Amino acid sequence: FFSHRFKRKFVSDMSRQVEQQQEHLQEGDQEEQSGPLPLKHLETCGISATDIKKLMDAGLYTVESVTMIPRKQLLAVKGISEAKADKIMQECCKLVPMGFTTATEFHESRSELIQISTGSKELDKLLNGGIETGSITEMFGEFRTGKTQLCHTLCVSCQLPLSQGGGEGKALYIDTEGTFRPERCRAIAERYGLDPDDVLDNIAYARAFNSDHQMQLLVQASAMMVESRYALLIIDSATALFRTDYSGRGELSARQMSLAKYLRMLARLADEFGIAVVITNQVVAQVDGGAMFAADPKKPIGGHIMAHASTTRLSLRKGRNEQRICKIYDSPCLPESEAVFGIYADGVGDAKD
Repeated sequence: FFSHRFKRKFVSDMSRQVEQQQEHLQEGDQEEQSGPLPLKHLETCGISATDIKKLMDAGLYTVESVTMIPRKQLLAVKGISEAKADKIMQECCKLVPMGFTTATEFHESRSELIQISTGSKELDKLLNGGIETGSITEMFGEFRTGKTQLCHTLCVSCQLPLSQGGGEGKALYIDTEGTFRPERCRAIAERYGLDPDDVLDNIAYARAFNSDHQMQLLVQASAMMVESRYALLIIDSATALFRTDYSGRGELSARQMSLAKYLRMLARLADEFGIAVVITNQVVAQVDGGAMFAADPKKPIGGHIMAHASTTRLSLRKGRNEQRICKIYDSPCLPESEAVFGIYADGVGDAKD
């Protein structure tokens, strides 16, 4: 009788453990499915490993990235025929929802978006919580207006827990002007009580030397994002190299086309991985007739292509002493308003009287 009861208890305990393991596995699967699907997932859909490798060599690392590109770009991959391209697109569209959804469902998905703190409460209040993930935020202004300092602070704050206004992820920093300083990040890390060495280990840094190299770094960035959790991508500045690589009116059309392609790649990364993309932009003096009547005769570089690609545009200008003023220049949901912040030894913070 006792042995029978022990066996029954043992079996019930085992079944409970199996149920818990299954629940744990299901939770793990849900967590895995919440992020982008790796391209290797297509092997289960009948796509050969050789074709998957060809796509990865072309800079496509997730199923979502394949669904976002036009068919002609897929056909341009060496070794991919029309029949293969159609089969790949068909299988990818089955795995990734590409149709209509209700505004209610879209509203619910937007309510789950993470905002990354800028370090200043006033600036976070202006931005409705901070820098929004899944979109492109552009910051432009003259030299010494705090663009790079904001980028350094975001590199650290994105590593904070969600409860502290962070993104619980790593940062990618593409530097085109040679202004990245790790010692600034160490000082900001100490302000938040983080280990400076761990913070620097979680920042992937690359120096871009020309516009083609700048584009190639984005392909490398997408490969890194598949392997690890990144919350932020910074390009400081996005336009500096395009400005020097393409000179004069004769190359203006080629510059704008190349810049548009680059910005489209950034938008794709923001959609694909749900990261916050922050780009800085330089300004140019306005010398036409309208400059006489404009309050500020400086405008950001890139023209309409840059304006349409950026989700939120922030205009920065100098204030008194260490104070800087940020203005919402363009946003689909934020009202046009201003906030004052300060730049200090431990990064960006609220302005001190």
